[in-house]
Amino acid sequence: MTAPLRSGDPITVNVALGDRAYDIAIGRGLLATLGERIAKLRPGCKVAIVTDATVAKHHLAAAQASLSAAGIESSSIKVPSGESSKSFRHFEQVCDALLAAKIERGDLVVALGGGVVGDLGGFCSAVVRRGVDYVQVPTTLLAQVDSSVGGKTAINSRHGKNLIGVFYQPILVVADTAVLDTLPEREFRAGYAETVKYGLLGDADFFEWLDVNWRDVFAGGPAREHAIAVSCRAKAAIVARDERETGDRMLLNLGHTFGHAFEAAAGFSDRLLHGEAVGLGMSLAFEFSARRGLIAKDEADRAIAHLAAAGLPTHVRAVPGLNWPGLDAMMDLISQDKKVKRGQLAFILVRGIGKAFVTRDVEAAEVRVFLQEKLKI
Repeated sequence: MTAPLRSGDPITVNVALGDRAYDIAIGRGLLATLGERIAKLRPGCKVAIVTDATVAKHHLAAAQASLSAAGIESSSIKVPSGESSKSFRHFEQVCDALLAAKIERGDLVVALGGGVVGDLGGFCSAVVRRGVDYVQVPTTLLAQVDSSVGGKTAINSRHGKNLIGVFYQPILVVADTAVLDTLPEREFRAGYAETVKYGLLGDADFFEWLDVNWRDVFAGGPAREHAIAVSCRAKAAIVARDERETGDRMLLNLGHTFGHAFEAAAGFSDRLLHGEAVGLGMSLAFEFSARRGLIAKDEADRAIAHLAAAGLPTHVRAVPGLNWPGLDAMMDLISQDKKVKRGQLAFILVRGIGKAFVTRDVEAAEVRVFLQEKLKI
């Protein structure tokens, strides 16, 4: 399989949600079209840009220039870079700033940044004045293929990741692949975990393509744009079928039950990025599935080897400088997973590459034994 996109050709993916449907625009240089796109959607609106300190240095001026060229008045709200901004404190800060900027229901919020900014900006949009429309402008690979699409907005709690939030869809996603050129390699690798996830959970052909072409995805150009477009199509199709995560959408959490627990144990810090935690979690999910006889060990090993080759952690020992909490604490974090129903754990396991499924027949004792071995407790 070869990438069908030529570099520079934008592509549009529609998220089919009836009267709340919206487009994902993907391609190089699309940040310059932000103002024009917003003017067509909401003529006469005012815009508040929520961003973080790092993204602001690289892309805020370009976003503001595009809005200004379209005759759109804008202001900006900056939060610190990193997962710590998904907190009650910064949620309050952004909501207050939106009110101070006199953003009304007919105006727009633009979330310009990675997954943290998208989640925080979207959640604030959902609750300020009981709902202001917003546009996602994702600036990381992880955000472009995953968190900017589908309307999940949230902040973290000391009890776990993304436990306080709402489903609130954007009205547009603008994924400018050129902004990824400024992304540190570690951040790109973290985003790649969410990209290959789509192949591992439901598209074996995409995994096969990535297994051959992942280095070209990292290098940029048509392969990168193809990978982003395939990922967005996959997520858009699942979201259209199951917007509020009562069925198929849970498959998108492959690797997240384990991953979120490890991310929380690391203090939501840059010691373990979200995508790294997902890579680790997917490795554990494939190994756990093989232990249960659901997938052949060599096939599970192949998936894990691909993640390792891309530079993602596949063993707990591969995360440097972390003193993991006790087994009881890790099990408590897993029990806070949002898919838990009446105390029963839900796991996304696999019967093969591209064959993920949701199950609730995993006993906590079985998980405990598995984690005890992984943590060497």
